[in-house]
Amino acid sequence: MSETKKNDLPKETHASRSRKRWLIILLAICVLAVGVWILFVRPQEAAKKSEAVPPPGIPVVAVPARKGDISVYLTGLGSVTPFYTVTVRTRVDGQLMEVLFKEGQIVSVGELLARIDPRPFEVQLAQAEGQMARDTAQLKNAQLDLERYRALWDEDSVSKQQLDTQEALVRQLEGVVKADQGQIDSAKLQLVYCRITSPISGRVGLRLVDPGNIVHVADANGLIVITQLQPITVIFPLPEDNLPQILAKLKTDRPLPVEAYDRAMKQKLATGSLLTVDNQIDPTTGTVRLKALFPNEKNELFPNQFVNARLLLDVVRGVTVIPASAIQRGPQGTFVYLVKADRTATVRPISVDEIQEGEASIKTGVSSGELVVVDGEERLREGSRVELRAQSPNNTERGY
Repeated sequence: MSETKKNDLPKETHASRSRKRWLIILLAICVLAVGVWILFVRPQEAAKKSEAVPPPGIPVVAVPARKGDISVYLTGLGSVTPFYTVTVRTRVDGQLMEVLFKEGQIVSVGELLARIDPRPFEVQLAQAEGQMARDTAQLKNAQLDLERYRALWDEDSVSKQQLDTQEALVRQLEGVVKADQGQIDSAKLQLVYCRITSPISGRVGLRLVDPGNIVHVADANGLIVITQLQPITVIFPLPEDNLPQILAKLKTDRPLPVEAYDRAMKQKLATGSLLTVDNQIDPTTGTVRLKALFPNEKNELFPNQFVNARLLLDVVRGVTVIPASAIQRGPQGTFVYLVKADRTATVRPISVDEIQEGEASIKTGVSSGELVVVDGEERLREGSRVELRAQSPNNTERGY
């Protein structure tokens, strides 16, 4: 028994070693198979999947080009200027007795504004009238004497010298009476000037002299400043290069509309028309001044206010219009990105005519209905796949 067991032990050890060896070989084959799958099969499957699922497109916003009209505006920063501005001054020296207006009041032509003490001029009028009465009586007496001298001359009772002397006296007294009448008229005029009235209709400013002060004709400031508000004008400069177009439009006798906006160019204040163009160009700035007239019925404009004046020079009709934000510029010139039917982007060179209020009229390069990219174009290249997305309300272009 003991011999048999000793002979079996080497056989079991040999078999066990054989199994271990096969297990190691099988494990090595499995590891090799996994390695081959990772290195060769898996990349090919991933490539097939990637070929089956196209990469996502670049998100962009695109709008169709359209046919429409575009208005050509010229804009200049100007100031509101009253049609008339009058500094009311006294025309006689005297004490300011009464002020009959309120500061900021709207007054009409001929409305009484103030009174100056009239008593000194009333005294002058009485003196002039008394002087005239005396001189008139002397004239009448001299005329009667002249009639007597003429009768005596016919009777050869007086000399020719006496008659001529009397005629000269009458003419002299007639001149004195005329001078007296001038003194009376002057005194009456001074009394009229004691009543200071408004020469224009407009708005009065702040009072410059208080009642009780002595005012003089030579005073520099005057009594009050009146500015006419209805109508009112705006004076604004434009480059001299636009002058030929403006003058050509003025020759047609058609009014050129002018719109006044606030300094931020956000709120439209009033609408008027071009009145005239200055007669010379400013050589220091290369601009010419224009004057526009506004009815200003609701007092939208105020003297010396700064406004942006927009002159409507022309309206170009039936052109291809796209948002100005779609226009790109590069070394090859001006271009836009278009979205084709297969949802890919293409570069299209264009020729731009006018750009106004966020819109551009296109001469060549884009047709009506073609989709132009207005947002997201910075990531695009020729042939890039795109994904159209909705346009943000804050970035919505006018008319699209």
